[in-house]
Amino acid sequence: MLRELGSDDPRFRTVRFRPGLNLLVADRTETSTDDQSRNAVGKTSVVELLHFLLGADKTKLTTHKATVDSIFQLDMDWPGQETPIRVRRTGRRPSEVLLNPDVTRGPQTLFDGERPVPLKEWRAAIERDLFGIRPEDKGLSGRTLLSLYLRREERDGFNDALKPAGRASAHLVTTNLCYLLGMDWALARRYADLSERESTRRKLAAAEKDPVWGRIVGSSAELRGQIRTVQQRVDDLQRQIDEFQVVPEYEEIQREADEVNSRIRKLRNDEVVHRRNLEELEQAVTDVHEPDDRYLEQAYAELNVVLGDQVRARFDQVREFHQAVVRNRRHYLDEEIAQLRERIRASEREREELGLRQAELMRVLNEGGALDTLTVMQHALGRELAHLEALQHRLNAAQALEQSKREIDREKDRLEEEMQTDIEERAEVEQQANALFSSFVQELYGNDRTPYLAFKARKSALDIILQLDSDDSSGISNMKTFCFDLTCAIIAHRAGRGPDFLVHDSKLYDGVDERQVHRALTLAARLMEDEGMQYVVTINSDDLAKAENLGFDPAPYVIEPRLDDTPDGGLFGFRF
Repeated sequence: MLRELGSDDPRFRTVRFRPGLNLLVADRTETSTDDQSRNAVGKTSVVELLHFLLGADKTKLTTHKATVDSIFQLDMDWPGQETPIRVRRTGRRPSEVLLNPDVTRGPQTLFDGERPVPLKEWRAAIERDLFGIRPEDKGLSGRTLLSLYLRREERDGFNDALKPAGRASAHLVTTNLCYLLGMDWALARRYADLSERESTRRKLAAAEKDPVWGRIVGSSAELRGQIRTVQQRVDDLQRQIDEFQVVPEYEEIQREADEVNSRIRKLRNDEVVHRRNLEELEQAVTDVHEPDDRYLEQAYAELNVVLGDQVRARFDQVREFHQAVVRNRRHYLDEEIAQLRERIRASEREREELGLRQAELMRVLNEGGALDTLTVMQHALGRELAHLEALQHRLNAAQALEQSKREIDREKDRLEEEMQTDIEERAEVEQQANALFSSFVQELYGNDRTPYLAFKARKSALDIILQLDSDDSSGISNMKTFCFDLTCAIIAHRAGRGPDFLVHDSKLYDGVDERQVHRALTLAARLMEDEGMQYVVTINSDDLAKAENLGFDPAPYVIEPRLDDTPDGGLFGFRF
């Protein structure tokens, strides 16, 4: 049970709790103006501070400049401890909790006195000692469960009886509620696992259609095509490497082959030139012949000119000269032709020899290669193998993605059947929860309604059905939350799965009819006494007056301090 909520700030008005029903009343003084109200006197802050001291993250309240240096403290009973423990924490160092004694190591603590412990260890101790959660109970959360025991308005804790924290996962909350109520929470948690898998599958399926992510994810059909292409390259490279022979001095051989090839081309070009020159010389030889001078004597005879011996001798000299020139020309041409033919033959012989050498060199080059070439090929093979492996992984992921929907659907069918079987096997548990819930509702609203609490297995979720006719008004909805919280707290406390306190903010009684306020407080007082539990409710004095007018006597249950709207009448003793 909660014992005392205080602070090292002397202005703070210490709240002292007691067993049973605790009414923390907020008054509106007679001198209050219309601008003053009970909305800022600290009722909600009590719940916020309890959360903070029981392991919640830091809040605006505890990090406000007016409170950040205050050390808040909570005295409370603790399982295995004969005397209350003291929990202290400040918004200045929210990651640290001061415990006296240190109960994080279990009831057999070796250290007396106050010790600082990390927030994570404090939360683990709460889960272990207040809720009986083991480290291996994945899916159960002490913080989630405390959000049911300490509903907060700012976390939308009063909007839905089955969702004490608005942003909490519905599957996670249902899992923890099943734990409190005695259902198979592990089965319920599988809905959360399936939901996460389905969410991931949908995101990946959406990513597949994205022009950028689609190239990373891909479809199995596209990936199989890519794999076949890369596999072919891998096979080709592997075969080439297997057949590859390293040729020593490969570069020298390649250089000689290049030189031989260049020499052959030059010889072939020279031969073309030589053959053209040869043709011209042979044509020139054909054109060389002695001049015919016989027409001269005939021409002079027709002119009746008799050539003298001297003239004839001169003609003979000229004729001999021309004959000598012709002979020399022909001799010269014959020598040139012979030389060209010899050059052509020599070129052909050299080209033939070079051709044989070139063939030999090319055979050596074709049969092997340089060591560097082999290294390059091996590196290329390594890259292709890595690419192939990555594609194979993507293909496996794509196939898993494409198959996941069918697997998830099959798993949903199995889970629905298993869940339904478990509900039937735990009929007594469901009956117990239904009996408490319906009896509480009937105590508030009489027998005109047919309330019930039931579990329904579906493919995608486990539904906890809270039926209360005409529950569309906020007041009736709040009372449904009241009855459900009492049901969970009592069942869990009886089974040792939950603490013995329950705290409600005055928000729960907003819009509630005076008869139901009266009956709710009466019911809570009786149940807490019967069950040995503690129910703390912050309540405005006018709401309390409604119950009082109908015969409820609050005097035994009102605790100190009474908060009011005066400057120093609030929880913190000052306005900020």
